[in-house]
Amino acid sequence: MRTLRTLTACLLVVALTGCAARGEGTGAEDGDKAGGGSGGSVPKRDFGTLKNVCGPGDPKPSEVQGVTGTEIKVGVFTDVGFTKKSEMVDSAKVFAAWCNAAGGIGGRKLVPVVHDAKLMEVRPRMAEACRTDFALVGGSAALDGQGVETRLKCMLPDLPAQSSQVQARGADLQVMANGASLGYNDYAGFYDWLMNEKYKGSGGSVGVIAGDSPVTKIMIDQHTETVEGLGGKVTYTGLYPARGVSDWTPFAQALKDKKVKGLMFLGDWRQLAELLQSLTNIGHRLDWIDSTNNAYGPGFPKLSGAALESQPSYADLSGLHPLEKAADNSATQQILDMFAKYAPDAEVNLPVLRSFSAWLVFAKAAGECAELTRKCVLENAQKETEWTAGGLRAPLDLSTKAAPAPCWNAVKATPNGWVPADFGANNGAYRCDDVSHKYENDYPAPVKLEDVGKSMADLK
Repeated sequence: MRTLRTLTACLLVVALTGCAARGEGTGAEDGDKAGGGSGGSVPKRDFGTLKNVCGPGDPKPSEVQGVTGTEIKVGVFTDVGFTKKSEMVDSAKVFAAWCNAAGGIGGRKLVPVVHDAKLMEVRPRMAEACRTDFALVGGSAALDGQGVETRLKCMLPDLPAQSSQVQARGADLQVMANGASLGYNDYAGFYDWLMNEKYKGSGGSVGVIAGDSPVTKIMIDQHTETVEGLGGKVTYTGLYPARGVSDWTPFAQALKDKKVKGLMFLGDWRQLAELLQSLTNIGHRLDWIDSTNNAYGPGFPKLSGAALESQPSYADLSGLHPLEKAADNSATQQILDMFAKYAPDAEVNLPVLRSFSAWLVFAKAAGECAELTRKCVLENAQKETEWTAGGLRAPLDLSTKAAPAPCWNAVKATPNGWVPADFGANNGAYRCDDVSHKYENDYPAPVKLEDVGKSMADLK
């Protein structure tokens, strides 16, 4: 749930905000010339609190797929050919350039191999990855569930930036560096704060609007269950055509007629911006809007403009430190400096932060292997019980998939941009040990090795 909502937008509109990547890059060249640009002072081997993430070594020839005595081929999934968005490819380029300049992972150069699923080509791209890659790292694809059985049949580990479909999220041979939280709605603390604390009484009339797709229909059910579990009630549900609508006035009027006070919007932020304008035009002011964190970027506040003054819009950043406060957090600032050095024209956003968390857990796990194998990397990654990505995020226990994330944080959209919200942080930039919601209803389960006739004994 937590990172899936950004990808859910991928299924809703042509723009598919924040899901994949633009361009056709692979890994950048070795050395400080990679990527061009001139960033700040970037540590050569350390990232935040993580020491010696990358560095030289004396690697030996290897018979492991994707691994030689000089390089590691790592697959990066993206929907670049459809979205024209560059987050995942940019992250792979920047991390590989930085890591390779430090000496690689134990002396082996990182070589990202981009697999462009173009939304509908997940299966053939996964088949390609099965033939060439050591592992999948730091990427995402909106319809990732279509490739999970293929991935498990070839025993390919996956450390994605984010995952979307229920078949893929939390599947076997996967480590979610930003939390899987199977069986929980990790936005429960955020919603409880909105309904029962910040805007008391608003929980009695909550609306949900989503793009019409199978994925969002599951999420509507999950959010409805969560709202009710927190003492609220969903009084309006609306589905809009996946490619958007030209006039949001009917939806705005329906929200007004139902006297909706709080709104969960599961879709593209461009469509939400138009809805906010329509709500303002007909004189209906919502207490709060959950824009979802796919809206976390400069575009949404700019497009929404003055409507944000009367339509309070928030996003839960899932425990990732806000970019607006990078100066207060060395790990976040380091990413900005790395991008300034290696990809100065690229945008740093929430998918980038998620991708870096995945790259970091992979690099740390691989660097701790005396012999680089898939089994060693997966087992090392699963040992992380307080993963912070060097301080990039609130801690997570990666050793278990079926647990809620302990911390969350929120930002508010203003006409001048995003700002940290006053959400009652009790642990630095985060609110921890808060309300959680465990699902009581049955929802589809992720794919397991046994579903494809495999077992952990097959992992080498």
